[in-house]
Amino acid sequence: MNETPALPGATLSAPALSNLSRKFGFWLFLSSELLIFCGLIGALLVTKSYAKEWPTAQELSLWLVSINTFLLLTSSLTVVLAIDAVRSGKTRPVPVYILISALLGVAFLAGQAVEYTHLITVEGHGFGDSFGTAFFILTGLHGLHVFVGVLWAFGVAARARARAYSATNYTSIEVFGLYWHFVDLVWILIFTVVYLIS
Repeated sequence: MNETPALPGATLSAPALSNLSRKFGFWLFLSSELLIFCGLIGALLVTKSYAKEWPTAQELSLWLVSINTFLLLTSSLTVVLAIDAVRSGKTRPVPVYILISALLGVAFLAGQAVEYTHLITVEGHGFGDSFGTAFFILTGLHGLHVFVGVLWAFGVAARARARAYSATNYTSIEVFGLYWHFVDLVWILIFTVVYLIS
């Protein structure tokens, strides 16, 4: 599949049209996902406005969540490095970069598990209170997206190791990159609204 942009006035080849269609379709999918997250964030804000009590930043383990945020943002950087490498025809480091992203995603999920344990066992939050319901649904759905992304990343890394990508065939990595960056963007919104505004 040829990734080279067509010259002005030239018609796109069938592979180029296919790649463009894949990216456009995935953008539409991400747009629908964004609407879901915006609705959940809005629900959390409404819940907060009516709640009698709301956890402080200390109760929410802001230091732990800040580390988690750093891990997720770093994982986006390694995805960018992987895409840049494959575009340049340097395919050897691509599986390494993608694996690093996957492992950082696993570390994020581990941090989220520690946070959940603290909130449930120490702070006493759960689906029985207004904060717990809004918080666990929102962050849990995001965590599910990270988990799917980690599995996807392992698949991309395996294909990269098998030399399935090249400087003219890397749309699959780009589509994965769109998803991973989307997950990061949503987390920045959640981190700002749930943790920093609190």
